[in-house]
Amino acid sequence: MQFNFLKVNRQQIIYITAAITAVFLLFFFGRRIPNKKDDHAGHEHAAQAMPPSATQSADFETLLSIAKKQLTASQLEKVNRLENSVVRGDVKNQQVHVYHQLAEFWKDSAKNFVPYAKYLAEAAKLEKSEKNLTFAAHLFLGELQTTEEEPLKVWMAKEAKELFEIALELNPNNDSTKVGLGSTYFFGAAGNEPPMKGIGLIREVLAKNPDDSFANYMLGIGSFASGQWSKAIERFEKVVQIQPENLDAILRLADACEQSGDKANAKKWYQQLLQTIKSLEAKKKFKSNPEMLNQIEQRIKEL
Repeated sequence: MQFNFLKVNRQQIIYITAAITAVFLLFFFGRRIPNKKDDHAGHEHAAQAMPPSATQSADFETLLSIAKKQLTASQLEKVNRLENSVVRGDVKNQQVHVYHQLAEFWKDSAKNFVPYAKYLAEAAKLEKSEKNLTFAAHLFLGELQTTEEEPLKVWMAKEAKELFEIALELNPNNDSTKVGLGSTYFFGAAGNEPPMKGIGLIREVLAKNPDDSFANYMLGIGSFASGQWSKAIERFEKVVQIQPENLDAILRLADACEQSGDKANAKKWYQQLLQTIKSLEAKKKFKSNPEMLNQIEQRIKEL
């Protein structure tokens, strides 16, 4: 499915999951993170990577207003009717039902991510369902990583943070939730809280399980964002060791090597990416297209 992400224009070139699609778009057709000198101080300062503009956050009413302007008259009438349908009786259950209807509309009819995820999140908050809370939180966390507009990115990070926090109250022992919550700090959700608090949550999980792929992956994301290429490479290599067919991690590993100036290893990992894609396609686990494959092959030739 392809969403209209409120002014974030990206061409869909592969499809298997929204997350992997977004990663390929980011690296092959989107912006590239400027090269920075690697930090050899022995600490992961990923939470400090956000630029000053990231302190500014969008608000849902404004985003929703923009989204509504893209609707047809009949679609707008349906949305307004749903929004005003809860008036009396079992208000909570009615509201949950309406939120799900609105989420379904924005997902399937309008194909607009922001209101879809927001209404799904609001329903999850009322339901107090750990599963639904974390699902919505991961939707935001995945999408914000390829969002170019900083205020929108920060808004998504804050939404994800709130959802992870509620889910963690329901189940304090969920390591995936802890990693997710810690990861939101990389993208401007911390506010006045110490940025390293997010790193601490992820390290807490790794202290118990050094092979936690999600924790290693997100620390790799944080290290990449702050230009710490050697640390990012170390984390993504760990993920690929645990999950050899993880296209996302292989791609990010190749790019981290390239950003660090290690063209030989960058070429090796891009080749590994191409081989893994073809292997997954043969197993009918993945579907790419010629344009995507050509981009990878071109990158290999350039190196």
